[in-house]
Amino acid sequence: MKQENITRQPVIKAKRFDLRPVRKSDLGMIELFAGDERVARMTSSIPHPLPPGAIEAFLDRVLAPDSDELVWVIDGSADDARELLGLISLKHVIAEQSEVGYWIAPQFWNSGLASEALNALVAANPLNDSSMVARVFQDNPASAKVVTNAGFSLIGESESYSVARGASVLTWDYVQRLKD
Repeated sequence: MKQENITRQPVIKAKRFDLRPVRKSDLGMIELFAGDERVARMTSSIPHPLPPGAIEAFLDRVLAPDSDELVWVIDGSADDARELLGLISLKHVIAEQSEVGYWIAPQFWNSGLASEALNALVAANPLNDSSMVARVFQDNPASAKVVTNAGFSLIGESESYSVARGASVLTWDYVQRLKD
C-alpha cells in the first residue's frame, strides 16, 4: 500500500527546494509552524491555539491510502536550507479539478517560496487536472499576488470559515485552466 502512495505523489523539483510527500517525521516542525497564529489565521483549517494531537490527526488523514488530499513539504534541505519551509497541497474537488492550499513559515514570508512552490506544482500537474482552484482570504493580498502570478484568474468572491478566527472570512476565488 505504501508503494501506491509513493507512485501517486511524486517528488517535484523546484529551483531552490523539492516538494516531497509529507511524512510522519514532519510532525514536530509542522506543529511549530502551524501553531503560529499568523499562519493559522490565514488558513481555513488550522485551529489556534493548536490543540494537542491536531497535527498527528492531520497526518493520519492525509497519509491514509484513501485520502482525497495530497500534501507536499517545501523541503529546502537539498539547498542547505531548512527541511520544512511550509506545506502545499492539492485536494480533489470534482472530476479533474483540485483545490490548492499552502502556507509558508513566517520567517520565510516575502522570499518567493510560495510563488515558486505553486508554479512548480501547477507545472507538474501531478493529478493531471483540467483545472486547479484557489481561495484566498481578502485580508491576505500577498497570497492573492502568489496565485495571480502563477496564472490563476479571479472568478469571484465568496466566504470561507476560518477555524483559527472562529468566523467566516471574505475570499477571492481563482481558477487556473490547465487543459482545453
